Amino acid sequence: MAIASTIMAIFMALLMLFIRMKAAKKPVNAKKIILPPIFMSTGALMFIHPMFRLTTAEVLEALLVGMIFSLFLIKTSNFEVKENQIYLKRSKAFVFILIGLLIIRIMAKLYLSATIDVGQLGGMFWVLAFGMIVPWRVAMYYSYKKIERQLHSHKWNPLV
Repeated sequence: MAIASTIMAIFMALLMLFIRMKAAKKPVNAKKIILPPIFMSTGALMFIHPMFRLTTAEVLEALLVGMIFSLFLIKTSNFEVKENQIYLKRSKAFVFILIGLLIIRIMAKLYLSATIDVGQLGGMFWVLAFGMIVPWRVAMYYSYKKIERQLHSHKWNPLV
């Protein structure tokens, strides 16, 4: 079970990298920023099953770690204006950060799987991921809206 979920995590990280690289070629809009956390929120249905339920301390720990990890993603997610359209800037650091977070996740999973039930661990990693994606996407949305306002007010100066 641990090996299968680790392989799945690696696959998901590679898929995210591919999607991020492809997305950088197209203009961004608010919907593309907001929808991923909404889609991911459906994963909370896992907590209906008792196997995945967490204590308050486990939820808070996972949320805190996720929010700390989100800072790295926020720092590497910047926008640029090209031809009056807003694009997500490519960042070489993003790839290394994502791989680093994946390695940390795998190491933590291997370490924690000896003491925490696999269901609870799965729930904790979902909370961690959700705690990471929501602040990241909120920060992206805020930055996007700021640039969009500047762009529409015709005060856009790419040199500033």
